[in-house]
Order: sequence, then structure tokens, then C-alpha cells
Amino acid sequence: MKNYIILFMATWLFSIAGINAEKVKISGPDERLELTVILESGKLSYSVLYDGKQMLENSPLGLVTDLGDFTHDLTYTGKKETAIDEKYSLATTKRSNIHYVANELVCSYQNKSGQKMDVTFRLSNNDVAFNYTLYPEGDNICCIIEKEITGFDFPSKATTFITPQATPGIGWKKTKPSYEEEYVADDKLGAPSQYGLGFTFPSLFHIGDDGWVLVSETGVNSSYCASHLSEGNARGLYSIAFPHPDENNGFGSANAAMALPGSTPWRTITVGSDLKPVVETTVPFDVVKPQYEASQKYKYGRATWSWILWQDNSMNYDDQVAFIDLAATMGYEYILIDALWDTQVGYERMPELIGYSQSKGVDVFLWYNSNGHWNNAPQGPHHKMNNSIIRKKEMAWLKSLGVKGLKVDFFGGDKQETMRLYEDILSDANDAGLMIIFHGCTLPRGWERMYPNFVGSEAVLASENLVFQQHFNDKEAYNACLHPFIRNTVGSMDFGPVLLNENRNRNNDGGKKRIVTDIFELATAVLFQTPVQNFGIAPNNLTDKPAFEIDFMKNIPTTWDETVFIDGYPGKYCVLARKSGDTWYVAGVNATNEVLNLKVELPMLAGKNISFYYDDKNEKARLVEKKISDKGQFKLSIIPNGANIIVGK
Repeated sequence: MKNYIILFMATWLFSIAGINAEKVKISGPDERLELTVILESGKLSYSVLYDGKQMLENSPLGLVTDLGDFTHDLTYTGKKETAIDEKYSLATTKRSNIHYVANELVCSYQNKSGQKMDVTFRLSNNDVAFNYTLYPEGDNICCIIEKEITGFDFPSKATTFITPQATPGIGWKKTKPSYEEEYVADDKLGAPSQYGLGFTFPSLFHIGDDGWVLVSETGVNSSYCASHLSEGNARGLYSIAFPHPDENNGFGSANAAMALPGSTPWRTITVGSDLKPVVETTVPFDVVKPQYEASQKYKYGRATWSWILWQDNSMNYDDQVAFIDLAATMGYEYILIDALWDTQVGYERMPELIGYSQSKGVDVFLWYNSNGHWNNAPQGPHHKMNNSIIRKKEMAWLKSLGVKGLKVDFFGGDKQETMRLYEDILSDANDAGLMIIFHGCTLPRGWERMYPNFVGSEAVLASENLVFQQHFNDKEAYNACLHPFIRNTVGSMDFGPVLLNENRNRNNDGGKKRIVTDIFELATAVLFQTPVQNFGIAPNNLTDKPAFEIDFMKNIPTTWDETVFIDGYPGKYCVLARKSGDTWYVAGVNATNEVLNLKVELPMLAGKNISFYYDDKNEKARLVEKKISDKGQFKLSIIPNGANIIVGK
């Protein structure tokens, strides 16, 4: 009798466990990436394996809304699986033609009130993307998302490469958060952030010998807020965090409001045994769709930019003419006329200046302040972009002058209210045939594909910091060796690279001192990707730099057909190849304190003659002609704070 009772209890417990632990699995097309969705005791979670190794442990899923709670007491109601095979073209990111192949799993659940929620997972060979969809319930056709408990629970051996979310209202003239904080490399899992508010996307994690994980989000538009990662707990769990209530100067809700049916943005996870899938991922663009059609064919290219070295005082007619002439000499498509043109050149004289630029074959981008009530930045033009009536009138005037694009600066955070402003500026600008660059801003989240006139965003400690503080010059190589693995891998990054002056000022005779070599600066034109590059070269560089350096900058493209990761480690070194047309550019940079000797595999240039740019032992720039071996192997030798560049067909 005793044995019978034990057998009965074991059978009963097994039955209960089977009811309470519903598991659904999905793999990527090559079956190396596997995700398991688990419903246990009414709570939903997921885990991720790659090559059988744990990349994410059981991590929570679910939403809390004003209509219902989808974090507990859930019941599984079914699933649907679909194979996805799509091709699309995109000129503004790391690869021009993309073939997206993935497996999709839609899992359906309902809460104890019978309200329905779907969770959609898409797995390509190295990427996971997932979002939630909610449905109308009775008369309720809209809802507020009060909380998202989505989490990312990393194995305890992981280390982090992440940057903190800034406290609202700090920084110059209340302009933060603006995604411009410093990364900490190989930090301890769960270490607190600088400001106690979590960490911005994208976030990179090293799972020891097992591989790498990059976490981010995409598909954020006016129908949702942007998010970031919470502080991590002691076991390595990070969760989705909504904007701080004080962002946008306290205006607008920190939650998200959706019409129903409605879907959240996509949470993305890129995994690999090495860094190649992280650097080459296209998942931010794969899972989104264009929000509107381009009003015209937009032209990308290179620009000169006086402000970066000559600063505010250069926003006058004569200095802008000097940089227009520089752009014309370089064969560049654009000049960026930065802040204060409205007062230091004047609205009444701008048609003359723009006309002069166009007569030299150089089109114009103009700077604008975004501000309404969320920052105190005094530079103008201001109060032009935050009001739809004024904005459309201003853009009509710009269109009449033939202006091609705007750089809009100083945004207020990640609230849905601010996401709506980004989208409204982009939409109105498209109507006027204007491209848009954002500065002092949030991370772009799939916007290259969503908004065809979007060019890029800053959202990084960009080149202006090299002018402002010696600290950033001392760390220039280190930071440059982070961005290809983290910030720039998920979206176009308007850094403003290639400052060839040894001294970060107008006369090249004082100010902050450049530490990296000339070749390193040239390499950043390849390393940093955005389709309109605002380069920091100055008129004096035409005569104080070797002709081969200027010729390199005359010929450098800004749009790429292929991007291939060759070698590297975040914060230490990076070797990256990009192809434009039939020409390959390979840039290798070194942030370590030792000469870096590498044998790299370049099958795309096997047996080809190449131009090789390097630094000699005295840090002087050199150019020689060499040949890649028939096996595609080539030796690089890169000095500290230096670079090698290969150009070949």
C-alpha cells in the first residue's frame, strides 16, 4: 500500500509539472541558435542557447497594462510557425542588399480575465527579435503599458560592455540624457551604473569562452516610448526600463500608450561564438518596415564642417565660404553650416550664402535646435522644429532655397512624446525633400529603413569632445575600438571623424593635443559608418598634410555594399573591411600599448595589388603598394594609437 501511494504521488506531481511547465522551442535556420519559451506556474519566460551553450538563462516575459496584467496567471492557447525569406535594399547602413531568412514563432496566451496576448519570436542564424501584441477587449480599443518585465538573465561568468543612462536635466544646459556617456569594458556582471538609472542600448555581454550577446531594440516610432536596460541584479538579470519621469523636462508620460490591436517595439538579441555576427548584424532593419515612401531619391556623401575646429565664431559668412571652397576642392557633396547661422550670418543673407555654395557644386545642410521646453541651449535657430505649423513653414522656405538636409540637436529623452517629435520632424522633412541628422539625441532604432530620409544620429561621445577635453583625446583609440562592436553596429553614427590637425583648434597651435596618428584618423572614415559623413578636416590640411592623405579623403566613400568583420576585441583593437562598388577598404586600429602584429585573412583581395597606408616607427604616415598573397593572407603591424589601411579592388 505504501509503495502504491508513493507511485500515485509521483504520477500526480509529474502531471502537475507537465501542466505548469509548457515549453515551446524554435531554432534558427541553421539550427545553431535555439530559443525555448517556458510557461511555468502561469509565468512566462524564455532562454537562449547557441551551439548548445547557455547565452541567456530563463528570463522573464510579460506586460502590465491598465486593462490587464500579463505577467502571471497566464494560460497557453496555441502557436503558429512561419518561415520568413525576404530581400530588401538599404543604402544607408552597413550592407546595401540584405537577404533576411528567419523562422517565426507566435505564441498565444491569455490571462485569468481571458484577455489575449501574443508573443512573436523571430530567429535568424544569429539574431533573436521578439515583441508583444495586445488585442481589443470589449469596448477597450486602447491601453497604457505601465510596465514591461522583459528581462535578460546572463550566465554568472558574463562580463559587460555597457554605458550608463544619464540623469535627466544634467549636463550642459539641461541637455541630457543624450546617449553620450562613457563605456566600461569587461565590467563585472551586475555592477551598478554611474547614475543608478541603468544602461542604454545597445549593450554588449561577453559570455566567457562561449561567445557574445548584444542586446538592443528596434522599431520604435511615435506609438511607443524608447527603453533601456535597468540596473542588473546580483545574478545577472537586466530588465527593460522605461524613461525616467523627469525626461523631456518632466512633460509627458513615462509609460507607453497604444491603440489596439497594437504591438510593442522589437527587443533584439544577437549571439555568436565570436564577434563577427555582432558586428555584421542587420537585425535592427530586418524586422521593421518603411513608415512612408521617400519623396525623392536622396543623395549621400561627404561634408566639410567649420564648427568642429573653428567653433561658434566661425558661423559667419566669410568662414563658411572658406569651408564651401574646401568642400569644392575636395569634391565633397555638402557643407554643414552649424549653430548660430541665423544670427551670425542672418536669415536675410542665407539665400546668398546657399547660392554661392550651390554655384561651387556643394549642397547645404543647416543646423537647428529642437528645443521647445526641454532644454536651455541658447544656440539658434530655435523654436522652429518643435511646433508643426512653424516647422512646416520653415521647411517650405528651406526647400525653396534648395537646402538638402538638417542637423537637429538637443532632444529631451526617450518618452513617447519625444519619439513623436522625432517622427514628425522626419515626416515633414520628407515632404520638403530634406534629409535629417539628429544630435544630442537617442539611439536610432531601425530608422534607416523606417524613415527613408533619415541619415544618422550622434548618440555617442562624438568628435566635439576631442576639442573640449584632453581626456577624450587620451582615450580616442580606446573609444574607436568600442563603437564598431556596440553603438555603430545597430545604427548610423554621426561622429564627425577625421580631425587631421595635431592641435584641436583653428590655428593648429594650441588647445587639446591629438594622441592618435594621421593614419588612425583616416581609418575612422572607414571604421565609423553613416551615409553623410561630416569630416573634421580644415583648409590648412590641404597644405600641411601629405598629398596622399588628402587624396585618400577625396576618394573615401560613405555608403557601403558590404561590411565584414576581420578581427578585434572591444576597447583593444579592430580590423574591419567595407566594400563600396568594386573597391574594398580595410581599416585596422590599435588601442593597446604594444605594437599589434596580426595575420589577417582577406579572401576578397587574394592575389590583388593594394595600396597600404601605415605608420612608421616615428608615427609618420606612409603609403606603399603591396600585394595580398594568393591565399588571401596579409600581415598587419599596427603601432599603439596607430592604424593600417588597405585599399584594393
